[in-house]
Amino acid sequence: HVQLVESGGGSVQAGGSLRLSCVVSQYTNNQYCLGWFRQAPGKERGGVASIDRFGFMAYAGSVRGRFTLSRDNAKKTLYLQMNSLKPEDTAKYYCAADVGCTYCGDDGCYQLIHKPRTETYWGHGTQVTVS
Repeated sequence: HVQLVESGGGSVQAGGSLRLSCVVSQYTNNQYCLGWFRQAPGKERGGVASIDRFGFMAYAGSVRGRFTLSRDNAKKTLYLQMNSLKPEDTAKYYCAADVGCTYCGDDGCYQLIHKPRTETYWGHGTQVTVS
C-alpha cells in the first residue's frame, strides 16, 4: 500500500515562491506516475502536474511556466516548485500516485492529471495560501 506524505505548504504573498515535497513510500525504479492536484474551497479537485515513469511531465495550463516538477528517486520524493504565485493558486495541494499517467476505461482514455481513477493513491494534502 503506497503512502504519500506532503509538506512545504504555507502562506506567501503574491509573486512569492514555495516548494512542496511528497515522500512516497514503496517507490522504486520510477514505478509510479506521480502528480500534484489541488482543491480550493467550493471547487473540485483539479490536476496541477504529473510525471510518468519515463520522466514525461504534464502541466495544467494555469501553472505552466510557473510551476516545475522534479523527483529525487534516492529520497523517494516528488517536488513541486511554485514560483510567481497568485491568489488563485490558493488551495489544498495533494500528492497522488498511480500505475500510469494515462489509462483507458470503457468510456475512453484519459490522462491522470485530467481525471484521476478511483484506485489513485492520495496524500492528506498541504495548504497553500497566497495573499
